[in-house]
Amino acid sequence: MKGLREFQIDIFRLSHKQHEFEFNIGDELFSQFEHSIVEHGKGKCHLLLEKTETMMTLHFHIEAEIELTCDRSLDMFYYPMKLDENVIIKFGEENYTLSEEVVVIRMDTPSINIGDFIYEFITLAVPLKKLHPRYEEEFEEDDEPEMIYTSQDEVDEDETSESDPRWEVLKKLKGNK
Repeated sequence: MKGLREFQIDIFRLSHKQHEFEFNIGDELFSQFEHSIVEHGKGKCHLLLEKTETMMTLHFHIEAEIELTCDRSLDMFYYPMKLDENVIIKFGEENYTLSEEVVVIRMDTPSINIGDFIYEFITLAVPLKKLHPRYEEEFEEDDEPEMIYTSQDEVDEDETSESDPRWEVLKKLKGNK
């Protein structure tokens, strides 16, 4: 991502304490990423950044609406979302990612761009099945077909009670081995 200046935080000059930031989320953010599954959206991100000598903890609270296409009707609709996510940024000798929640940056890094984090949190929250709100009442998890599980004992009982005479010869051969 090239990065938008509005998502840039000058961390070099921040004191070792808690800081609050507010960011507006719009189409400009989503347009920075090629092949984005989200093209249009709007919202706000409230960031609480706690800086110490060795690390920073970022607490994201995102309230946004993104435009999605319904999988059933192909109608466009806005999908509301509220997200709370945390990221830990540690200071080290090199830039690398330890896990999804922990990132290491060089000690002399002057600023960070949190646009990547916001974009990632929003796109990961997009549901797999995108249904227009008018179809949500029709689709409830109780309506899904239930899987029927049978144990091996039940299968063996069924085989003995309803034995097909054509298989008797094979069962005898199996028993002789």
